[in-house]
Amino acid sequence: VPESGGRPAEVDVGSSLLSGAGPEVEVEVDGKARADVVPFTNVADDVLGDDLRLWNERPGVVIFDYDRDGLLDIYITAQAGYPNRLYRNDGGLTFTEVGERAGRGKTALVSVLILLAGVALMVLIFKTEPTATRGDVARETAMLVEVRSAERGRFTPVIEVMGRVVPAREVTLQPRVSGRVIELAEAFEPGGRVAEGTALLRIDPADYQAALRQRRSELAQARADLELEQGRQAVAEQDFELLGEELDEGNRHLVLRQPQLKQARARVDFAEAALRRAELDLQRTRISAPFDAQILSRDVATGSQVSTGDSLARLVATDRYWVSASVPLSQLRWLRFAEEDGEQGAPVTLRHEAAWGPSMSRQGRLQRLVGELDANARLARVLVSVEDPLALQSEAGAPSLILGAFVRTAIEGRALDDVVRLDRDLLRREDTVWVMEDGALDIRDVTVLLRDNDYVYLSDGLDQGDQVVATDLATVVDGAALRLEDAAGAETME
Repeated sequence: VPESGGRPAEVDVGSSLLSGAGPEVEVEVDGKARADVVPFTNVADDVLGDDLRLWNERPGVVIFDYDRDGLLDIYITAQAGYPNRLYRNDGGLTFTEVGERAGRGKTALVSVLILLAGVALMVLIFKTEPTATRGDVARETAMLVEVRSAERGRFTPVIEVMGRVVPAREVTLQPRVSGRVIELAEAFEPGGRVAEGTALLRIDPADYQAALRQRRSELAQARADLELEQGRQAVAEQDFELLGEELDEGNRHLVLRQPQLKQARARVDFAEAALRRAELDLQRTRISAPFDAQILSRDVATGSQVSTGDSLARLVATDRYWVSASVPLSQLRWLRFAEEDGEQGAPVTLRHEAAWGPSMSRQGRLQRLVGELDANARLARVLVSVEDPLALQSEAGAPSLILGAFVRTAIEGRALDDVVRLDRDLLRREDTVWVMEDGALDIRDVTVLLRDNDYVYLSDGLDQGDQVVATDLATVVDGAALRLEDAAGAETME
């Protein structure tokens, strides 16, 4: 009977399956009539039931003796996607499925064959492995390198740092008189350039003109009073002479009106000073540029009411800018600053690739050392002077400096005599240099005098003509064998 899975593991077929023959019909086999062959009638649905029929929708049944034991066995074919089934006749109308067991045995056999093939392949690989010869090993131990010849002489280092452009002169314009702004110059706006003495703005002068007239009147009155007092003094002196009396010095001054005369003269001096002050106040209603300048900002407009001390604008001089740079303390002794006797400082090259491009630069001079360390980096601060920073008088195409910009600052240092200059990457760890000597590696200790961005300058450790190894080596051992490649491409050992 069928199991719950829908297919039978063992089937007990009744006699009706084998004896349920149809009507007698003559059957021919190979063209000859066979009376002993009887066609079967399909009674599978009646005997096996609906479960087997649904699972095997297009069954085909073959009955034959596949194991030659004299008993007829059953082979059932299934639809596509399902396995066929072979049932062995064990006698007594009992059948056992044997197809699944055969499949497991076949899978095991294939697995064993694959394993054996893998073992055979491994044995073949190990037996055909190449063997190294002593000549090959000896050749690999000599490392192929490139060398550069050391040169001793006089070199000028270039110390490159970053600097910030700052104004050499900067002022905040403030009025010295109060009043209402009545006029602004056309160039008096951010970014505008003005010459020294150019009027930038005017404050309403009416009050100061009136004050000036008043001070002039007061001065005239004081001078008139002085003339009157001088006349009185002359009369008093004549009267005193007519009396002919002798007086002490104090009484004589009083009789001759000396104190009154001094008072009159003081009033004249006061009136003259007041007049001068009024004239200055009137002049100060007109505010001018103190030097050739560029306007950075403006804080007033026409009609603004300003008082003394208010900010009107920020101006910077256009004749010179400074570049404030930070330099390591160890490199200060190699810098040359401007001297008080007029000697110029070291040349400086400024570059600003972002604004000028890689090919443009400006020149300056190292001016002075600021007596204070940078608060953040603890570096020394130096000032570089750049004349005509806006290129107003320079040749066409010269770039202009921008305040606040960071520029690469290359400062020419003092010349170094009797030193060896090497690329920085040729100096190895712990201040050593690799030298090829007689076909072997020689690790030399050297004395570094100065480092700049591109080179190191050595005072001791290398001699003229030493072959410095420029190749990075995987194995660094003193005395390791080295070899060069000649011009023709052949490898040679020293």
